[in-house]
Amino acid sequence: MAELRHSSSLGSRAGSSPMKRDDTASPLIHEQHADDDDGRSRHLFRDRVRSIWSYFPFLSDDPRVSQQNSRISLCLALFVVVAGLISILSIVNHLNAPYLCKKDGIVLHCPRVKEAPSLWENPYSATTSWKPCAERRLGGISELPPENETNGYIFIHAEGGLNQQRIAICNAVAVAKIMNATLILPVLKQDQIWKDQTKFEDIFDVDHFIDYLKDDVRIVRDIPDWFTDKSELFSSIRRTVKNIPKYAPAQFYIDNVLPRIKEKKIMALKPFVDRLGYDNVPPEINRLRCRVNYHALKFLPEIEQMSDLLASRMKNRTGSSNPYMALHLRFEKGMVGLSFCDFVGTREEKAKMAEYRKKEWPRRYKNGSHLWQLALQKRKEGRCPLEPGEVAVILRAMGYPKETQIYVASGQVYGGQNRMAPLRNMFPNLVTKEELASQEELAGFRKHVTSLAALDFLVCLKSDVFVMTHGGNFAKLIIGARRYMGHRYKSIKPDKGLMSKSFGDPYMGWASFVEDVVVTHQTRTGLPEETFPNYDLWENPLTPCMCKA
Repeated sequence: MAELRHSSSLGSRAGSSPMKRDDTASPLIHEQHADDDDGRSRHLFRDRVRSIWSYFPFLSDDPRVSQQNSRISLCLALFVVVAGLISILSIVNHLNAPYLCKKDGIVLHCPRVKEAPSLWENPYSATTSWKPCAERRLGGISELPPENETNGYIFIHAEGGLNQQRIAICNAVAVAKIMNATLILPVLKQDQIWKDQTKFEDIFDVDHFIDYLKDDVRIVRDIPDWFTDKSELFSSIRRTVKNIPKYAPAQFYIDNVLPRIKEKKIMALKPFVDRLGYDNVPPEINRLRCRVNYHALKFLPEIEQMSDLLASRMKNRTGSSNPYMALHLRFEKGMVGLSFCDFVGTREEKAKMAEYRKKEWPRRYKNGSHLWQLALQKRKEGRCPLEPGEVAVILRAMGYPKETQIYVASGQVYGGQNRMAPLRNMFPNLVTKEELASQEELAGFRKHVTSLAALDFLVCLKSDVFVMTHGGNFAKLIIGARRYMGHRYKSIKPDKGLMSKSFGDPYMGWASFVEDVVVTHQTRTGLPEETFPNYDLWENPLTPCMCKA
């Protein structure tokens, strides 16, 4: 190729040599040709430039089109300005992530969202399709056998907090029915955390409890007199059944527990937390558990009256009738520690929490090296308690305004006022029972921790909207009871997995976050929901305990 290029260049030189010679012989002619070439080049250049600018007539300097040019230039300038504004707004929208809303120290400021028509109630059509059907049949025939035909007596200690105790009592009645045994009134066992010595009769109406269930199960107030050594119960292996598995089927009691009751005549069941299943027992037994929970277990009249007073004050805090929200905020130190999730805080706070977890749960803590990965996984799966600030952002995204009246049922929040600041500043009308009632009014209830818990339970139950922030017996019993009452009242169960994903997305704007929250929670408001295998009867009593209207 190099050789070809070289020979062609030689040929071109040879072909042009006569002209060159002529040019050299006559310099005048040579100069004239050069001038002509320059002229032609200038004319060609001008023609090319004109042909290019012909595509942009508004840039011409022709005075005839100057007016038109100015108009087009103005339009172009406006277009550039508008495009710039759109770009800026887009950038701001991306930067304005939901967890940043607008941060001012420890306070969050989120944009206001238009209040939806169904903000305070479930759709009417959904609340008219089901009705409760677990109540006692008036005038019905008792299925209870004569007293001398009972198979024996069972006795339980209802352990844990108030709501765990409530579930244990319902299960004890059901187990007594399964075995055709007589139930001795359960004892509310003192719990290590609650440190409370409340008796059954300090919280519940015993007469109503026994009378309401008289056609289902025989219940006695105390251990029979003929059984002299009462200390043997729960202390003697011969008098205690200890091998009951969790969520045991009804048949397990018939095959394994009933023979021992028939032999010994009186037996204690220990432990008794979650010792009866749901979908492995007959439907009539589940219906009986609902009858106990929603009809037989009534709080004492003084507790009911005080809760009515607190609910009334919540509904009239603005000087006229207003709806109110009840928020079950589970962010106590014990809950935060037990969750083994990671939360925003200083290095000092994190170090103290690590020491607390190591002391309280040494087997789970081990050397602490695996906890960071575990915390990430739990948050991704939605198994971490929502922080007060996260709750505030979610509620604002749902459309609840700053003026919303909120009753808070909670223990002492981990992190104190600083942790509560984002929620309290975004929703300043946030109160507890201690702020609604005087010390004198609450003095009679402070004798028993469970009495105060009962007040929280009832005020939440009567609210227009109930919001849970983490699992637990309190929340699921509230949601279940509100469903049983006909699904009229909203019970919001946040999708913590989706919320965690949204909070961690730095490119999600406020508008997108709001849309995700609203769409996701349209069906998470305590609406009718068919049960499924291994369902939780206390949160969803629909199939066994409710009927089509």
